[in-house]
Amino acid sequence: MARVSRFRFLAIAVVFHLVYIYSIFDIYFVSPIVSGMDLFSIKRPEGAKAPADRLVLFVGDGLRADKAFQSFPDPYPKTEEDLVPRPLAPYLRSRIQQHGTFGVSHTRVPTESRPGHVALIAGLYEDVSAVATGWKLNPVNFDSVFNRSRHTWSWGSPDILPMFEQGATPGKIDAYCYPPEFEDFSQDALHLDHWVFDHVKDMFADAATNKSLNSALRQDKNVFFLHLLGLDTTGHSFRPYSKEYLHNIQVVDQGVKEVVETIQNFYNDDRTAFVFTADHGMNDLGSHGDGHPDNTRTPLIAWGSGVAKPSVFPTTVAPGHDEYSSDWGLDDIQRHDVAQADVAALMAYLVGVEYPANSVGELPLSFLAADIKEKAEASFVNAQEILEMYRVKEAGKKAKELRFREYSPLSESAGVTASARLAAIRKLIDDGHFEEAIEETAVLMKIGLQGMRYLQTYDWLFLRALITIGYLGWIAYAATTVIDLHVIQGAAQTSRSIGSLLAFSSILVALYASFVISQSPPTYYAYAFFPVFFWEAVYARRESLVRGCRVLFAHVKTSSNVMSIMINTIAYIAVIQSLAFGYIYREILTGLYVMGALFPVFLGMSFLRKHAALAATWIASCLLMSSFTLLSPMKVENVPMIVGGGALMVLVGLVYLIFEDKILTDPSLEPKAHVPRNNHISRGLIGVQTGLIALSIIVTRSSALSLAAKQGLPRGNQVVGWIILVTSFLMPLAHRLQPNTHYLHRLLAIFLTCAPTFVILTISYEGFFYVVFSLTLITWVRLEHHSNAFAREAQQKDIDSAAGPAAAVADVVVSQFRPLTLSDARIALFFFVLLQSAFFSTGNIASVSGFSLESVTRLIPIFEPFSQTALMLFKIMVPFALISANLGILNMRLGVAPSALFMVAMAMSDVLTLYFFWVVKDEGSWLEIGSTITHFIIASMLCVFVAGLEGVSALFIAGVEVDRGTAATGTEKKAVSGNGVSMPVDDSSARSGDSATPQATTG
Repeated sequence: MARVSRFRFLAIAVVFHLVYIYSIFDIYFVSPIVSGMDLFSIKRPEGAKAPADRLVLFVGDGLRADKAFQSFPDPYPKTEEDLVPRPLAPYLRSRIQQHGTFGVSHTRVPTESRPGHVALIAGLYEDVSAVATGWKLNPVNFDSVFNRSRHTWSWGSPDILPMFEQGATPGKIDAYCYPPEFEDFSQDALHLDHWVFDHVKDMFADAATNKSLNSALRQDKNVFFLHLLGLDTTGHSFRPYSKEYLHNIQVVDQGVKEVVETIQNFYNDDRTAFVFTADHGMNDLGSHGDGHPDNTRTPLIAWGSGVAKPSVFPTTVAPGHDEYSSDWGLDDIQRHDVAQADVAALMAYLVGVEYPANSVGELPLSFLAADIKEKAEASFVNAQEILEMYRVKEAGKKAKELRFREYSPLSESAGVTASARLAAIRKLIDDGHFEEAIEETAVLMKIGLQGMRYLQTYDWLFLRALITIGYLGWIAYAATTVIDLHVIQGAAQTSRSIGSLLAFSSILVALYASFVISQSPPTYYAYAFFPVFFWEAVYARRESLVRGCRVLFAHVKTSSNVMSIMINTIAYIAVIQSLAFGYIYREILTGLYVMGALFPVFLGMSFLRKHAALAATWIASCLLMSSFTLLSPMKVENVPMIVGGGALMVLVGLVYLIFEDKILTDPSLEPKAHVPRNNHISRGLIGVQTGLIALSIIVTRSSALSLAAKQGLPRGNQVVGWIILVTSFLMPLAHRLQPNTHYLHRLLAIFLTCAPTFVILTISYEGFFYVVFSLTLITWVRLEHHSNAFAREAQQKDIDSAAGPAAAVADVVVSQFRPLTLSDARIALFFFVLLQSAFFSTGNIASVSGFSLESVTRLIPIFEPFSQTALMLFKIMVPFALISANLGILNMRLGVAPSALFMVAMAMSDVLTLYFFWVVKDEGSWLEIGSTITHFIIASMLCVFVAGLEGVSALFIAGVEVDRGTAATGTEKKAVSGNGVSMPVDDSSARSGDSATPQATTG
């Protein structure tokens, strides 16, 4: 029964957390797309033309705003003059200074290619899940400037162009893509941009002899889209401050110049508008995705027909500049910043097409070369389009709500409907009050956008409350399950009455009825089910809670006991809270490790004298671990560090082979340990694993040097690298030929199995972390075991002489495992801290841009996002395999049930999850918004990890033999409960309450 309950509990944990992780998207990132809107464009007199007959959009994928405008020495200097800093994009700079308008386009999270391009071209911000839909063909299923154009020609990446081509009206867009294998991270990516520029020039050259193409090109309302992926690929491979990235900017600048000249020579009419921008930026690590300012600030330069000339302030700093642009050398030119979605509105206006149906962009009037009347008309149409979206969304919401609460600034009851406001602005324009009309229109657009946000967040209060109750219910349910299974071990009966079942069922039925009426998404039903399910289960197990608390707190008989428990509780809460801040400030983990190093001191001088070497090892390993979070997570490839980390892993294997007999049989290390005999095959396999690590060092060094020299990845290196990786993870199967069941041998085999991963997929000091982390884990297991045994030996006299233990444990039944005690909460807390450390010691993966593709190019040099991401996640998961194996061993050595400590950790983890849920932001800087959402997801996934690790642990330690010492169930004394049931005495629970003993001070 306990086994069934254990797996049922783990399954519920996984399902619940996966469902509730999705709640963040139902609350904060609901898709803004609606259909059924009327389209709007500026009505011009017959014969009047749009500002431009055609538009050319250049997108430098991954180009940061500062790098585009700053001055640098020539990346590849040939003369001394080349060492003098100068702009890397002189042609684009000349557009800013003489011909057009410039500024910074501010993106939103996630700062990835699909969301960025959708914002630029469709004028809307997709929900956060769009980051996953852009890697493969997922057509854009909404309107865009391309779809509004007469025809669009596009060139570039096969990852971007097809989604706009196949999502548009058939035949509207032509997409010319290079083969996917062109995206090779092991080489310079300049050929990607050269390919685009060459094919554009070739098409216009072909038009001289192709009459149908020539005729199509000379139509109005045409759009040309050049997607330039080279910068993004180069930035990932070499970092955005590298000479390769800076040189790529020069290549793009020259290519833009040549394409512009080609187009102007072809048309020779000065009726072309040009827009140059980027979909996202890139941080110094060579990554993007989160809301860091380096990722959200991109350049925007517009020039040509319909675009305003630069506003020059020769004697003062021009408006719009700040510290960020102080070193661009453009202080005399006014800077005009926009939101990324505004670019779509700008392009639609310039080429004279309707605003895209779902666009939330506000036309940046400062970019327009138009009179005040034209600007007023354009702005008015922009407001019509935004309010049309509000109208459709409001109508949809009204149809689903029983008592709909209108958005007051646009409500009929207040007499300020959208149509009334538009009519008032129309009158201002007709009366010639253009500036006032523009001001009123700007206010109305803001109100319309706020109204859409009001509708978007209409259900927030209810959903937040429901999710919070659900998480609190899970914490209570987990705690009662742990008490029921592992403290009183099923002594109490579940108590359900018809009345309670009817009450909880009625709550669920009422919630479901409201969801049916409001046509809520299916996920709402799951969100409501879990709180009712959890709290009903907690109520039914109320007897278990009472009995469990009586067992856990049986020794609390003096004020000193109470004070000890209160201090420990406060300390545990403080540690969990500090882990929350550790998601932002990694140095907090340094402090926790330094404090953790003092743990043996609290066990008393007797323990320190008896286990001096073990205590010293623990202190040293904690201090070493504390150093990693002081190192910068912004790592660059360091081959000597990679080799050094790998050499240390090889050394571990060699030391074990040389001293195996002493390690496994020395009583001072492990008393009563199992001694394996005739283990030649087992030793040979350890030698093979050590050899695989050495081979991985050689291959990785060769690959890294070849890639750094831009000679590509040797095919042989790639093949051997894969063989090493796969073979190393098959070695545990080979160990079954001659099993060595000693836990130290098993842990070493697991360590060596995962070691090649931390050689092949590392770029800096991660290998050293792997070794130190493994040492810390195994030392922790031995320390907890010996401290537990030491405490039990010290309490033996109390148990023998006390008359109260039988009464104290009267609710415990006979079990092959000892019950959990309060002191086990400390073990779960240590496990939880180590779990966090596995995430953050080598980087800040609370940022979704904390990954580096550089580490996987030694195995997959071609852009394969799913495969490359899988490899990066695989490397991140390796430390968790070590944690699971060590905690599984510790479970066995302490004599507790296999899942007991995992379940306690799961209950603890959601205190952190609930905290992050409460602090999620949807306003403020995009860095804050992106970070808080990422923190919540990671904290939620921790519980899923722990549930998965329980299964991994069982797999890793199957057949392991350990010495439980005095913790073994066979040595436990029996007592008779009040109802005559025989049970094992839990020594720590039966203590007399002497707070000076080790158990009390550490519990």
